[in-house]
Amino acid sequence: MQRFAFAALLMLSVGLIILGKLDSVLIERGRAVVVDLMAPVLDAVAQPIGSIKKGVAAVDSWFNLYAENQALHEENERLRAWASTARRLAVENAAYRDLLHVRSEPRARFVTTRIVAESGGPFARSVVVDAGADNGVRAGQIGLSGSGVVGRVLATGRRSARLLLLTDLNSRVPVALEGVGARGVLEGDNSSLPRLSYLPGVVRVHPGDRVVTSGIGGMFPPGLPIGAVEAVTNGVVRVRPWVRFETLDFVKIVDYDAEPDPVPDPQPPIGPPLPALNTPALNTSSGAVSGTSGAAPAANGDAGAQDGAGAQPPAPAAKPAPAAQ
Repeated sequence: MQRFAFAALLMLSVGLIILGKLDSVLIERGRAVVVDLMAPVLDAVAQPIGSIKKGVAAVDSWFNLYAENQALHEENERLRAWASTARRLAVENAAYRDLLHVRSEPRARFVTTRIVAESGGPFARSVVVDAGADNGVRAGQIGLSGSGVVGRVLATGRRSARLLLLTDLNSRVPVALEGVGARGVLEGDNSSLPRLSYLPGVVRVHPGDRVVTSGIGGMFPPGLPIGAVEAVTNGVVRVRPWVRFETLDFVKIVDYDAEPDPVPDPQPPIGPPLPALNTPALNTSSGAVSGTSGAAPAANGDAGAQDGAGAQPPAPAAKPAPAAQ
């Protein structure tokens, strides 16, 4: 029986193959008719299956929402602690700057632009933005995104400007390792991982170390985020920028050359003046008062001696007349 069934299926398959070769149009029509007849059945079978899948996904999302809610609560607590610390440090920083009479940082003006063209190639990594001299953009200004430094303005027109990216072969940015203070230069080489060079030899660099601008040379203000150390191989330090250049759409062109707010003159201290050095403080006791009053003639005598130092000596007094006998 099994041999007969196998032989029948084999002959049917061969027949279908031959029929498909002979008249493919007829086979396609038959297939379309079968699919049309089976479509309502497949749809009716698929509906409960889809409902079951949606129910399973809803239950799974409930469990995921609970886990995400717990994670967000923990992150919120951490952020509250950091916010409290940041407020305290901001108050202390403002008090120290006022105490030391530190000059204010330059105010920053910026304009947000859209990238309209890219000039990617083997020897260039730059973009063109839709703002130029008419919008206050000029060469040397800094391009920033929400993640960090993008580059600097290389040339401007009236309504457009060209921005040199950090990864360009001609890009050189003075940077520093955050927390360590070691200064170096970030050199672009047209790769996605610029090279960090000219670091002191005694500095130990580890993957994950944050890199910020150092402010040396006046090209970039200090403290702007650049990226993090990606790898250290054979003494070569590679940095992965925080900015994802392949998905970058908007750039903020920042002008840090604006004049800072004028620093006010320090106010005189409020309250009674402090006693002079080496001067005994006045006391209400009798001994202190008498000592102070006894010192006054001496002071007057010293003053008289100082006044008479530059004047003529006084004439001798007349002798008294002799008494009558």
